Amino acid sequence: MSTAFVLMCALCLDAALGEPDWLWSRLRHPAVMIGNVIGWLDQRLNHGDQRRIKGGAVVLLLVLGAYLLGKGLALFGPVAEILICAILLAQKSLVEHVRAVGDGLRTSLDEGRAQVAMIVSRDTRDMTEAQIARSAIESAAENLSDGVIAPAFWFLVAGLPGLLIYKAVNTADSMIGYRTEKYRAFGWAAARLDDVLNLIPARLSFMMIVALSSQWSRWSEMLQDARRHISPNAGWPEAAMARALNVALAGPRSYDGKMRDLAWVNGDAPREIGAAEVFRACDMLWRVWGLALGLVSVWVGLDFIF
Repeated sequence: MSTAFVLMCALCLDAALGEPDWLWSRLRHPAVMIGNVIGWLDQRLNHGDQRRIKGGAVVLLLVLGAYLLGKGLALFGPVAEILICAILLAQKSLVEHVRAVGDGLRTSLDEGRAQVAMIVSRDTRDMTEAQIARSAIESAAENLSDGVIAPAFWFLVAGLPGLLIYKAVNTADSMIGYRTEKYRAFGWAAARLDDVLNLIPARLSFMMIVALSSQWSRWSEMLQDARRHISPNAGWPEAAMARALNVALAGPRSYDGKMRDLAWVNGDAPREIGAAEVFRACDMLWRVWGLALGLVSVWVGLDFIF
């Protein structure tokens, strides 16, 4: 059974089932277990001298462990690969979390703030309706790349070892890859390797959104926005999503009580947006998923023919 066929099945299984509560209320999710390992290493190594070297050693250990685990799990055959791959994809759960923000905004501003606080790390207490909507759409664009396209890409490239390495590094970046006093040295390796692993998937996500929204004529504008973004990768799908929906994204926002004057993405587009635009972003997430499934299905067909 080809890797592409396994991925095709996993994409469909994830889209159908997502993250069922009945399962993960009884078992620990693999991403949670990876996070527990990273947290344990953080507590024991992130202090004293040579934090940069220690952080590099942590990433090396995670990569080696994920590779060996992936090799071992692959021995259980294609059914196990499909299940594990589906578990580590996040299409349905991403759409559900983003849609919950739109539903929350339709209920009340406080409910919208409560829902968006579950998917972003910025301050949400005083957010306006437009800020909530922009935050949800930015999260949708970034996590489309991080949670769907990148895992699928690395599974195609290197099977379960590639998928598990990506998830381990991406989880490490989300936990220790910050430019704070505590993590600037210790988390540098996780942040840099995550940037490298997301380099191609972020641009693939960008091209898929652009293709589906027929925004090729605005290519140069999107490139400029992507290059101004604080992240070397997140700006690409955000720039494409902003044009696809004709909304302005990013801009100033607050972290830990401090305002950061960040660049706008598609800044000339409407900034006062709400639940309707959030739901349109969810529709685009499914359209990109459909395109990804179609491309993988073509790959499967070519494997069968040749």
